[in-house]
Amino acid sequence: MYVCLCNGLTDQQIRNAASSGNCRLKEVYGACGCAAQCGNCAKTILGIIRDNSGHELNAAPGD
Repeated sequence: MYVCLCNGLTDQQIRNAASSGNCRLKEVYGACGCAAQCGNCAKTILGIIRDNSGHELNAAPGD
């Protein structure tokens, strides 16, 4: 399923990035070779990261 339409990122790409230890929005975007655009996907991406890691996460300033 597409999560970030601006960058064409899927939930699987985000899970793969999170599995590699990327647990911040900026890190996930970087691992996927892109950067945040409009930000509408941020909550969904954080949810995927949280589900993947089992930890409660918050967006850091600048994410």
